[in-house]
Amino acid sequence: MNYNPEYILNNLIDNLEGSNAHVTFEDAVANLNPVYRTKIYGELPYSIWQLVEHIRIAQWDIVEFSTSSAHQSPQWPEGYWPNPTSEISEQQWQTSLQQIKDDRSRFIDLLRTNRNHLFTAFPYGDGQHLFKEALLIIDHTSYHTGEILLLRRLFNDWA
Repeated sequence: MNYNPEYILNNLIDNLEGSNAHVTFEDAVANLNPVYRTKIYGELPYSIWQLVEHIRIAQWDIVEFSTSSAHQSPQWPEGYWPNPTSEISEQQWQTSLQQIKDDRSRFIDLLRTNRNHLFTAFPYGDGQHLFKEALLIIDHTSYHTGEILLLRRLFNDWA
């Protein structure tokens, strides 16, 4: 087994961008009927829109934290979860999806730039490092992508 920095970097990027055993975030939200974006199913506490925004906010926070000791994270939990709404515009939807993609690209660029220091603790925080933050993005996005897929199935909007 090869554990050089390039090998680790390539595997992290593959998991950030690829699907491997899971559906990608992009595939999970593709062709979603707009009527289901803000609809809350039954007694569940959130809509697909709220999940998308939560993914966006959390990923943005991780990227910003990974680049600056001056970054102030939003207040938990209210700063990470949007309030329910009955309607969002196509522009809001597309902007959120684009920011998720852009922030993921920024994080991948950060990984590439620091490929030889993936395990070096940030000089701030509680021992976090790029490898740990990459795993956090992968895990968090995957978890909530699964929830999006479940909602789409419950809405009968997933083939």
